[in-house]
Amino acid sequence: MASPNGKSLGLAACTAVVVGNMVGSGFYLSPSAVAPYGLLAILAWIVMGGGAICLGLTFARLARLAPATGGPYAYTRMAYGDFAGFLIAWGYWISVWASLPVIGLAFAGAIIDVLRSASLVALGPGPTTRTIAVALTLGAIWLVVLVNLRGVKAAGFFSELTTYTKLVPFAAIALIGLFFIQPANLADFNPSGESLFAASAALAPLTMFAFLGLESATVPAGDVRDPERTIPRSTILGISIAGLLYVFGTVAVMGIVPRGELVASVAPFTDAARMMWGSVGAWAITLAVIISSLGALNGWTLLMGQVPMAAAQDKLFPPVFGRLSKRGVPAVGIILSATLATALVLIQAAGAPGVQAFYDLVVSLSTMAAVIPYAFCSLAVGLIASRSGKGASKLRIGAVEVIAFLFSIFVLYGCGPEAVLYGLMLLVLGIPVYVWQRRRAPVEQRETP
Repeated sequence: MASPNGKSLGLAACTAVVVGNMVGSGFYLSPSAVAPYGLLAILAWIVMGGGAICLGLTFARLARLAPATGGPYAYTRMAYGDFAGFLIAWGYWISVWASLPVIGLAFAGAIIDVLRSASLVALGPGPTTRTIAVALTLGAIWLVVLVNLRGVKAAGFFSELTTYTKLVPFAAIALIGLFFIQPANLADFNPSGESLFAASAALAPLTMFAFLGLESATVPAGDVRDPERTIPRSTILGISIAGLLYVFGTVAVMGIVPRGELVASVAPFTDAARMMWGSVGAWAITLAVIISSLGALNGWTLLMGQVPMAAAQDKLFPPVFGRLSKRGVPAVGIILSATLATALVLIQAAGAPGVQAFYDLVVSLSTMAAVIPYAFCSLAVGLIASRSGKGASKLRIGAVEVIAFLFSIFVLYGCGPEAVLYGLMLLVLGIPVYVWQRRRAPVEQRETP
């Protein structure tokens, strides 16, 4: 229910947005991606979970100091000024709409698996299957866009419904699966052949991709009831739920499926469920992937409209992104962003890169684009506190913020030079937009807040 002041997102909805955005396609495939690293991957999940908690505590403190629509963008602008804020909003926005095709492809793949398993249609590799996958991907993206165009309340309810539904089968594997573990599958600590540091760096983006979205509750702050309390609680609660699911889920899947099979698997949780409960378990996980993909699409679509809207209201993005519909949503901005995601789907379908190469590139770019705002926000707490009057007048940075910053830098290193190069190019391409907006803005609005 909406509160008397019209704000419609409470603790359950905000937690659902956090969990729904985090527990997405990156988690479904992660046991296969980290399987070559053995037990080191489990340790990486625990360490990354600790780093994510530090980031969550940082965003929780920022939310208490100054709850503002736009999340990382808003806090970066408060601490460092307009230009830094614009770069964060620009990169964040690109990473969100560029991620939608990957989530949509996970949805399409699950639907195609259902059709094959039910023998409803004969689908093998080829143009027909590719066309169906593209149609399903685009259908999922635009279905969720329509839900978001109905308003933030509708998007929040959809997040609650899909998130809490999908958690049941994944939690069942994470917990009950512990009793099906074969110890021999977990015998090696680091079978990759790489040094401990190199293997840890390689694991960083693979595991961090599953934690992206931990700041989701801070973005629609303008629609959150009692944001000073709701946002911090939902952020920490969401990260904790997702982190526990990641650790126990990966342990269970790696312990059930032999490493040789797991490395080659394109549906590790489905394979584990099939070994545990037969075809019924596999069907349950496939259904959970379908529901979860829709939920993740919904949550990221919500953010895809809110971040550029906040930047447009501050005269940093083109004003079209700030226009609100009768339902109070940035409809034009959402539609424009979804159109770019649609173009990316069509380019990928018609071009040379395969699905796996496309997935790997988007994972690296999305992780890189996300950890840069995390690094900025980690050290923004002291600046905002000293300026807001809610903290000491002298700039102070706590141990949690320092850990969050170093954690972000390490993940950025793990993304590799190619992702960092492409990410930097995307950021630089935004500079002409910023210059154009500065020229359009009145002189009195060009001053940094």
